[in-house]
Amino acid sequence: MAIEVTFTLSDTDLEHFRKLMKAAHEKADKLSADDIRKTTEATIASMSAQDIPEFVTERVAKLKELVDMLDDEQWQLPEESRQEVLTSLSYFCEPDDLIPDHIPGLGYLDDAIMIELVVNDLADEIATYRQFCEFRKQQNISPSADVSNDTGVTSKRHELHSRLRERRNERRSRRVFSRIF
Repeated sequence: MAIEVTFTLSDTDLEHFRKLMKAAHEKADKLSADDIRKTTEATIASMSAQDIPEFVTERVAKLKELVDMLDDEQWQLPEESRQEVLTSLSYFCEPDDLIPDHIPGLGYLDDAIMIELVVNDLADEIATYRQFCEFRKQQNISPSADVSNDTGVTSKRHELHSRLRERRNERRSRRVFSRIF
């Protein structure tokens, strides 16, 4: 029997998690992009190797998608987006998170919440990457294929990167507008 537990994070709750993320960012400034990626992959592997609740497993898949986006040579994530993803992943480099991971059933609750916040912040990047992956699938192109001379892949990537820049600019405009009013 499944049970649904729903809770709402207030602005105060969100501010608390944002402070945790900011502290992780400051510590991660000393780490290379490769260190952040490798540590996140190790976190994913560690979480996946354990008997974790399904709600955490679902979020681990989202975290893996962010690492895949960084590593996908065909996608060539734009540098600004790449930095946003790396900065967001820096939380998972922090060994001392809010709830110790070894507590059964609850240890990954804070990680699951943080993954949701990261995914929400990077929704445009994720959606655009998924469109690229769907294009590849429709074209029967392997993610590991050498497509350096494939104008179709290059054209689609440029189109989606352009769309991503537009969404990012719209998002920034909304933030500036909401701060003014």
